[in-house]
Amino acid sequence: MAERNNMETNESEAVLSSGDGFTAFNFGGYHIRFKAPYSLEHYVDVVKWDDGYLVVLAKYSHSAEPEEEYIDLKPILAGLYIDPAAFLKPIKTVRVAYA
Repeated sequence: MAERNNMETNESEAVLSSGDGFTAFNFGGYHIRFKAPYSLEHYVDVVKWDDGYLVVLAKYSHSAEPEEEYIDLKPILAGLYIDPAAFLKPIKTVRVAYA
């Protein structure tokens, strides 16, 4: 699901969050949500951002320590008919926010 919104962010910074069983990626007025793993409690940190590919630390209910998780946004954006190259180009950093 992708919706336009007025979330305030730095023009080159995207925001990753989770809540209610979904991961949310916010950038450029878009709020893109997709199903998260069932045991995800929250994202802890973004380890690496590489043009649509995220390496993050995620806290899961079955583990005391955060685990490395990988998110590839390009197929998600393409499935929503959003041009991945155009959408991702201005993003320089991604930060985690708690929902």
